[in-house]
Amino acid sequence: MGSESDECCRGDGVILGVDGGTTSTICVCLPLLPFSDHRRLPDPLPVLGRSAAGCSNHNSVGENAARVTLEQVIAEALSRAGKDRSAVLAVCLGVSGVNHPSDQERILNWMRGIFPHHVKIYVRNDAVAALASGTMGKLHGCVLIAGTGCIAYGFTEDGREARAAGAGPVLGDWGSGYGIASRALTAVMKAHDGRGPKTTLTNCILESLGLPSPDEIIGWTYADSSWARIAALVPIVVSCAEAGDEVAEEILNNAVHELALSVKAVVKRLHLAGKDGTDSFPVVMVGGVLEANKTWDIGNKVTDSILKAYPGACPIRPKVEPAIGAALFAWDSMMKETEANGHR
Repeated sequence: MGSESDECCRGDGVILGVDGGTTSTICVCLPLLPFSDHRRLPDPLPVLGRSAAGCSNHNSVGENAARVTLEQVIAEALSRAGKDRSAVLAVCLGVSGVNHPSDQERILNWMRGIFPHHVKIYVRNDAVAALASGTMGKLHGCVLIAGTGCIAYGFTEDGREARAAGAGPVLGDWGSGYGIASRALTAVMKAHDGRGPKTTLTNCILESLGLPSPDEIIGWTYADSSWARIAALVPIVVSCAEAGDEVAEEILNNAVHELALSVKAVVKRLHLAGKDGTDSFPVVMVGGVLEANKTWDIGNKVTDSILKAYPGACPIRPKVEPAIGAALFAWDSMMKETEANGHR
């Protein structure tokens, strides 16, 4: 049996990266690059295989469904790469809903059951994959994810970490796609029964859902209250705000405030900006809510708010997807472990 160092240097070995979100789960398979070049990445990165499936957040779909999804995307990515599990050297699973050591241990146990003993397995929150996609594998700075859910997560070079938000819609992730859309639905109901002002959100949402009246929204919502299904209404809110609807604008302004506040909380706790608040640090911006729109650009407004507080912040829109970031994190972590064990 070969040594651990020999395993890490196998020319046919591969690295897996998984980005497990509330809406979708992606797995990519990358080849192991030459050891001496592991800090100089080729552009573009060679992706041997890629697969996609649905939600893998156990808080949203349950443990069994989450496990099936993770195992499915891993198997499909390896199959498309023409590899099997014995070729895997390291895998990082960045999964939303991993908020506690028990969450990590659960997924680690799942993976230990399908991979050979030599495989390095890293289980982290999906924020790690997102940050690594902007820093090419290094954990330093802050990442803001705003998609179906939202979270801000920060890391220092000496290993400290902190997070803000990311506790799910019930506990107030109001900057998320779910948060924005649920507030829009609430605004429609308030306008309908007289508790709130009239809004163009009413007609736009009803038309999109094919419903005849706001009363039907109640049945639509509770027939399937999955987070992603509700969050899919965000583009309607943005369109109404761009058309000048004050209710929609207020909802989006609140989301901007919440998202920027999450980043600022993490930066402050970790002192990422230094004592005087001007040190440079990366802020990786990921997620559909932060993508550019015609005139109402949530991502730019969040960035402006962060820069006002921390002028040294360096916003990054990643050029690679978070699943690749997860693979790069696994690769970088494995290389550091191997170097620490004396391999040169």
